[in-house]
Amino acid sequence: MNKDMNELEEMAKRVRRSAVDMAYAAGAGGSHLGGGLSCVEILTALYGAVFHFDKENPTDMERDRFLTGKAHCILTQYSVMQEMGIITEEEKYTFKDNGGLLIGYPKNPKLGLEFSGGTLGMALSVGTGMALDAKRKGRNHKVYVMIGDGECDEGIIWEAVMTAAKYALSNLVIIVDRNNLQLSGTVEEVMTLGNLGEKFKSFGCAVQEVDGHSIRELVQAYQAVSDEKPNVIIAHTIKGKGLSFVENHVEWHQNVLTEEMYHKAIQELEENQE
Repeated sequence: MNKDMNELEEMAKRVRRSAVDMAYAAGAGGSHLGGGLSCVEILTALYGAVFHFDKENPTDMERDRFLTGKAHCILTQYSVMQEMGIITEEEKYTFKDNGGLLIGYPKNPKLGLEFSGGTLGMALSVGTGMALDAKRKGRNHKVYVMIGDGECDEGIIWEAVMTAAKYALSNLVIIVDRNNLQLSGTVEEVMTLGNLGEKFKSFGCAVQEVDGHSIRELVQAYQAVSDEKPNVIIAHTIKGKGLSFVENHVEWHQNVLTEEMYHKAIQELEENQE
């Protein structure tokens, strides 16, 4: 059942808190908290408003598919999945256990985890293939693929986009988490992307650009996708959104959340909810 705007806003607050809790639970191994926090609203709006997946019928051929190249955002994805009743809170914390139900780079088709991302660029190629297969078979579901802006350095991204445009895969929705940071620096320092929206348009995509922390704008974008071209939603976000000591700090691509930092994080999140 799709949630209304108020429910989604409250859900996003819980998801952000849950991602922080999971980062702390990860301990000395650290976590990718920065990129997880930048996509809280992206995934909350997607799963909570438009994504079709029934845990009781996980092999439904008309289920929507979701893949992500930035699979290190998994703290957020698992938190959203818990909110949607796909996993329990107890199951969520198995992400850090050897032999647990969940893993750091997700793959579990029974839970709608279609593809194990992490090798940058691959998710969009796989998603493009899924969308092409669905179109040829007359299926009506959508394939959503979330990628990072740093991931757009990869040539395989643009090969997939060319393919999607050639076959007019309007059932493909590419979501770019445009947080302007990647592993080793700012996106512009590492590899200048220029006007990303115009670049996707030049390849033949329908492009929308939104505030990636606005639930309303994201839901409207998901609901307004083209039925003629492959879709790109560029979500402008802040890496580490919600925590002052994490926001826009490249070292939080992957880092350890200490006990002191954890308590500071919870304090800031609680203050932001007042």
